Amino acid sequence: MAHRKKNKNVGIIGIGQTKYSSHREDVNQPEMIHEAVKAALEDAGITMNDIDCVVHGNMELFEMVHQPDLWHVIGTGAYGKNCIRITTGGTVGATIACAADNFVASGMYDIVMAIGFQKLQEGHTTGGITNMADPLWFRNLQTGALTGSKAYDVIREFGEERGKRASLMYRIIMDKHACLNSLAHRAFGLEFEQIDELIRTSPKLVGDLKLIDMCSQSDGACAVIFAEEKKAKKISKKPVWIRDHITIHREETFNIFGYDEKFPVQTTMRVAAENLYKRNGIGKPLEYFDVFEMYDPASWWALDWLRDFFLLKGDEHLRLVENKDIMIGGKMPINPSGGVIASNPISATALIRVAEAALQIRGDAGKHQIPSPVRHALASGFGGTMWTVLMMLEKELNW
Repeated sequence: MAHRKKNKNVGIIGIGQTKYSSHREDVNQPEMIHEAVKAALEDAGITMNDIDCVVHGNMELFEMVHQPDLWHVIGTGAYGKNCIRITTGGTVGATIACAADNFVASGMYDIVMAIGFQKLQEGHTTGGITNMADPLWFRNLQTGALTGSKAYDVIREFGEERGKRASLMYRIIMDKHACLNSLAHRAFGLEFEQIDELIRTSPKLVGDLKLIDMCSQSDGACAVIFAEEKKAKKISKKPVWIRDHITIHREETFNIFGYDEKFPVQTTMRVAAENLYKRNGIGKPLEYFDVFEMYDPASWWALDWLRDFFLLKGDEHLRLVENKDIMIGGKMPINPSGGVIASNPISATALIRVAEAALQIRGDAGKHQIPSPVRHALASGFGGTMWTVLMMLEKELNW
């Protein structure tokens, strides 16, 4: 909810995450969720008795479990409480964060817990995604995030050699960040000297999208607790404030006319960024924000989206990557956690972006903490039909 329309200010007071992995065979779904819930409650120093409402988020078609929130109640702790289940594709994690903020900001509840999870080893992600193709709604082709379109766009604009090297540079920076995050699923220990080798040897998926560029699928859960201002200040020594968030989506971007240079389609990332910054009076986002946890399903997409999210021009976004300004300690650290490329439990993935941004503001991110003070953070979510969610987080209530 836009901050000038909030009845109450909202702060994050508790954060819990599981270890992210390709297979969590040691736990079932409620047990895995309970790990994140328990960690969030301990982080906040409260119990389930203090939680007024639980917002449950997952893509149920991936695990093929109908109304999973009913089974999961033994892990979420939502028995006897108001519980709402939300499914919005890849943006689920960001959407439940927005919903939790709206519930508290409106005055409906004082404390809300948002829980995102996915246990993809028990389902069939590709099967679920391809079922979303629907010719009646002009969704004739559906490959999910597996697309070489962004590689095509970048190479067409900046040339093959520069585009491929910048994409791999981004990918290796994310891996270096993931190696500092003990919860990350994939951390290979890649070095910049491997760029040419990886360009040559990594298997192709679609077009110029290679296996090394792409995120994987992970098992894992994340829980974040939101509280209204008075309780947030009473419960937490370091509440992180939700200033504003915006959601933009447009299904027509799936049509082929978006690739006509005479009629370019404005991305949902740029529309979201322009509107969010305008209503908050932020003219230079690259200077204002201290860190950005970006939903980056593949290095090519991330490379291209940096220009839209920070309203950059020309090749400014490529130079940010080529100059390693996006590394921890750089001009604009991107995904100190390692990002989506490192860990992707789909319906938790976008909530992890919010959680990690909040941890950076608190100074509690551990080995992947940014060395300079973090006062303003940005987190994004992305999903099918080109949904973009963008959320601003602040250290102080002084805007």
